[in-house]
Formats: sequence, structure tokens, C-alpha cells
Amino acid sequence: MGNKTLKVSIGVMAYNEEKNIGRFLESLLGQKLKEVCLSEILIVSSGSQDKTNRIVKEFFQKDPRIHLIKQKKRLGKAPAVDLFLRQASESLVVLSSADLILGKDTLERLVSHFKDPKVGIVGSHPVPINDPKTFFGFASHLLWKLHHEISKKRPKMGELIAFRKIFQQIPVLSAVDEANIESLIRGQGYLAVYQPEAIVYNKGPQNLQEFIARRRHIYCGHLATRYEYSYEVSTLSGFKIFLLLFKNIEFSWRFFLFTPLVIFLEVVSRFLGFLDYRFKLKNHTIWQVTPSTKKLL
Repeated sequence: MGNKTLKVSIGVMAYNEEKNIGRFLESLLGQKLKEVCLSEILIVSSGSQDKTNRIVKEFFQKDPRIHLIKQKKRLGKAPAVDLFLRQASESLVVLSSADLILGKDTLERLVSHFKDPKVGIVGSHPVPINDPKTFFGFASHLLWKLHHEISKKRPKMGELIAFRKIFQQIPVLSAVDEANIESLIRGQGYLAVYQPEAIVYNKGPQNLQEFIARRRHIYCGHLATRYEYSYEVSTLSGFKIFLLLFKNIEFSWRFFLFTPLVIFLEVVSRFLGFLDYRFKLKNHTIWQVTPSTKKLL
């Protein structure tokens, strides 16, 4: 082991990820690690019907740290996360989706913060690979840039997180697992940290229907976290986001043309998310698949 004192288990939540899981695992196995030891990689495949499981088994032949955990039925992300937490052997864990690509030193930068015993959870810096010249590419870059700016002042977890395993399950009806984990960790008095240099590459929705569906889902989940668990994520306040947007004006025609449209869609999505939460119009515990995000490269 040498000086690798921070042992971690990583849990990867997957559903029909045949287009991404291979690249994700390659980026994970290619991590440059000094103080961090990646003990095990647990892939929770929830009802996958494509080649996801086969690809994971092929990677197991190359690296025995990789384990496939199959759920016969897709029950939602919370049960998949709980299954991972029960089987993870280390007290430090990393939670990820399968549709990401990690920067070369992302895991090291993320986990090294746990040398401080006061730190309970660490968030990464998501960077979309969408073309910013297109409208929905611009929207993804704008939203994640605002997420980044907000997180520098008050950490907001998203996409890839590392935390201390001080609980065995998250709320079963959770629609936003990162937010609920954040509230559970901070509720125990631990610090939350944002690591802007822990880069993870993702892909945002590429069409109107998927964009609204995802933003609607997220807002509904954040409302549930606020009112049912008394915890408010830093990106919930639309007013704060608007002020931050004003401070980060870019003098380009795309910014002035596209930004009002992004704001309009965000307002519509939040209104729909509010209706979903208030009147139980839609069950968000199981993520609605967004096909346009399912192939990063």
C-alpha cells in the first residue's frame, strides 16, 4: 500500500449504460493516485437490459476490484445507493453515475480532503461536454457554471461525491440523492467541501423535452429535501442565482439571446416541479431516462 492511507469504495449506479460504462471504468482505472487507495468498485446495475452487465464482467477479468451487483428490477436510485452502502467495505465511499468521465486526478483531489477529520462530504466540479455554440449546450454550460460559482461560496453536491459512511440508507423516496446525503452528513456536524479541481465530464440534455424533465425532477426533489428534511441546498433560491448571473454577464450575442430563454425554461421547469411536489402529479423517485445524454463521446 505504501503511503496510500485513504481507502475508498466507489459505487456506480447504472441503468442501460452500454454506451458509457466502458469509458467511465477506463477513466476510473486510469486515476493517478498517491494517498488514495481504491479498494473496490461496485457497479449496481438496476434492471439493465442492454450490454451493461456484459461490459462490466469483461472489465472484471482485467481488474478483480470490479464487482457487479444486479437488481432484477429498476426501483429507483435510492434503493440502489442503499444496496451499495450495505456492501461497501470501506468507511470512505464515492458515489457516481455511470454516464461520467473522470479527470486524471479527480479521485485523489476529491478524497484527499478526508485527511481532515472534520470533513464529511466532498463535491466534484462537473463540466459539460456539450457544444456551447448550440442552445442546449449553452444552457448546460451556463447552469453548471452557476453551480460552480455558488459552490465556491456554499458547497452544493452533484454528479460525483465522496463522503463518510455514517449511515446505511438514504430516504427511500429520494429524488435527489446527493442533496439528501449532503443533509444527512451536515446534520451530524461534519463539513461539506467543494473541490473545483476534481473535474468530472458529463453531458446535458440535448432537446427541450429532456431539458425540462430533468430540471423539473431536480427542483421537485430539492423542495422535498427542504420541507421534509429541513435542509435547503444552495442552488434552491432563484433570486440568488439571478444575482449571480448578473455578476457573470458575458458580452456576446449568444449570452444575450440564449440566457433569457434558459431563464424562461428554468422558471417553467421549477413551476412544474412545484406542482409535482404540491399535488403529487408525478413520481420522481425513478429518474426519467434522458437518451440524448447517454453517449458522451
